[in-house]
Amino acid sequence: MSRLPTFAPADSASLPLFVLHPHEVSAWLHDAGQAWAGWLQSTGFEAGLGDLRLLPGAQGVAGAVLGLGTPASRARTRFGLSKAVAALPVGDWHLVGDLGAHDKAEAALGWLLASYRFDRYRPGKAPAKLAQLKLPDGVEADTILAMAEGEYLTRDLINTPASDMGPDEVQAALFDLAKAFGATAEAIIGDDLLAQNFPMIHAVGRAAARAPRLLDMRWGDEGPQVTLVGKGVCFDTGGLDIKPASGMLLMKKDMGGAATVLGLAHMIMRLNLPLRLRVLIPAVENSISGAAMRPRDILTSRKGLTVEVNNTDAEGRLVLADALAYACEESPDALISMATLTGAARVAVGPDLAPYYSDDAEIVAALEAGALAGFDPVWRLPFWEPYEPMIEPGIADLDNAPSGGFAGSITAALFLRRFVSGTRYAHFDIYGHVPSYLPARPKGGAGQGARAVLHALPQILGL
Repeated sequence: MSRLPTFAPADSASLPLFVLHPHEVSAWLHDAGQAWAGWLQSTGFEAGLGDLRLLPGAQGVAGAVLGLGTPASRARTRFGLSKAVAALPVGDWHLVGDLGAHDKAEAALGWLLASYRFDRYRPGKAPAKLAQLKLPDGVEADTILAMAEGEYLTRDLINTPASDMGPDEVQAALFDLAKAFGATAEAIIGDDLLAQNFPMIHAVGRAAARAPRLLDMRWGDEGPQVTLVGKGVCFDTGGLDIKPASGMLLMKKDMGGAATVLGLAHMIMRLNLPLRLRVLIPAVENSISGAAMRPRDILTSRKGLTVEVNNTDAEGRLVLADALAYACEESPDALISMATLTGAARVAVGPDLAPYYSDDAEIVAALEAGALAGFDPVWRLPFWEPYEPMIEPGIADLDNAPSGGFAGSITAALFLRRFVSGTRYAHFDIYGHVPSYLPARPKGGAGQGARAVLHALPQILGL
């Protein structure tokens, strides 16, 4: 994993980073002394969000001021204060200003997330040295560090190309995580999937050179059980319904659901939440060979439902279906699936929001609150039952790719729900990628929804 996020040591000498609302600038300049006041006035500092000015001192830099912006600007830009991380001189810094507990926590988390660097494929490049932040007063270090570490893990897994992140490597990542926290892990690989009744996971992955598998990790001996299911399609060519070249450029991220649940699992275990955790990841490649599944093939799922394959590029819901049915066989207290499942979700809400589906009012309320607490926006979409006939082809129980193109994310979610029974359920249709630089979110792989779920679990499970 990339170098772990850390805060500056509590006992280190550090420079002040004054954070100011626009309405505070005049009073601050009045009290700052002529040297600083004159300097800031000459630079036109107005405390816009992320606006940074270094303050001169006898020995060089004596501190800095950072703008908090207006409420409107903060609403438009998440983690706006983290813009300062790359611009500040290397050293230790501490925040000074009128910040509430929530704003301090956002600043601390944003600082750590902005410090992420993915340098695996530039071994000759020296690790970037960045300014470090002292933990602000009143902020819980363990929670912030757990969220940042889990996000670093997720980003590393998604950013790694498929040549080095196939089913074997996803398995290794899960086994390493299990070892680090004393969990147990196992894998069902290749034709053993058929022997143990995971036919759709096998069907999707059987054409690839690297064998498909179902990964299973368990942690915790007491408390309610939550099961996380993550889509682990390590590369998606589309199968025989092959994608155009442009459509494959981001397909190393098609295991973003698996990467996100592993990051979430790290957070849960790192914080030692009083629950039993299970993680299921169907890890496959959707490739082309003589063994590839074909359009209009009919597959029989683990649950016994038959599925007509009307597009081999709608493979994620197939592997998830077997994993979800397996998860429900032991009736966990809550079941959550995460997947980079449909382009329709991106069209609906864009790349920054994590849309989710749930009919459980308590889960919905907990996720909405968790999104605020975890600085991780989510948006509920409907399990719209009048669309159920769209996933019923007539020749089989289910259609994996309804024609027409309407409501693609909803029909995918409805498809998955057919394989869930006996438990409370939420499904996330995430993107797992930042298209261009945003504060605290460099271009590339990204987790979505994990921090919201982390903060929601105590309410969902009654912890």
